[in-house]
Amino acid sequence: MNYTYTEELKVRLRRIEGQVRGVLRLMEEGKPCKEVVAQLSAVRNASDKAIAQIVAENLQQCILAELEAGQDTGAIVKEAIELLVKSR
Repeated sequence: MNYTYTEELKVRLRRIEGQVRGVLRLMEEGKPCKEVVAQLSAVRNASDKAIAQIVAENLQQCILAELEAGQDTGAIVKEAIELLVKSR
């Protein structure tokens, strides 16, 4: 099964990429650790949201495919929950 990723999600990841570059710039400028950690925390929060979005969108696609095939969707839901738990 091929998964599709929205342009919105790709934009979100590019924004995260920019945040990471910003963290590196803070480090190169010798900024206090409080500033660096605050920005890294923002990166982590943004990546957590991206993970949740990816799992949710792909879960929906997988459930629809399983329903069309007459299959039980319980295993897919369980796998999605495990992915979310592992990502933390």
